[in-house]
Amino acid sequence: MGAIYSLVIAVFIGFSVDSEVPHTAIEEAFESGNAKAITAMSKEKVLINVLRKEDVYSKAQAALVLESFFSTNPCYEFMFFFKGKEMANGTFAIGTYKTKSNEYRVTVHLKRVGDGFKIESLVIEKP
Repeated sequence: MGAIYSLVIAVFIGFSVDSEVPHTAIEEAFESGNAKAITAMSKEKVLINVLRKEDVYSKAQAALVLESFFSTNPCYEFMFFFKGKEMANGTFAIGTYKTKSNEYRVTVHLKRVGDGFKIESLVIEKP
């Protein structure tokens, strides 16, 4: 009986893991151009690559880099079109960031940290 109970609990935990990945919050932050919300979901140090300018930044520095991008490229629409399979150590998602005149591909890698996920790297590039 204990084995069946354990199996049922494991199944429910397995289904609830997807809700921990903050896809919706990341989409909303990109759509609103909220760099601070994005960096709040990041690790203490995050790899940022914006149009081939790549570096590892603190959260505060990363927010400045993203704010600069958002100010020159205001969002018209953002949506993830692919959400990778969740693995034991993390997951990723790929989205399209559209402005009135340009389109960018955004790739976000998330690492499992404790009970949730934190952004480990973020790439914004021309497709």
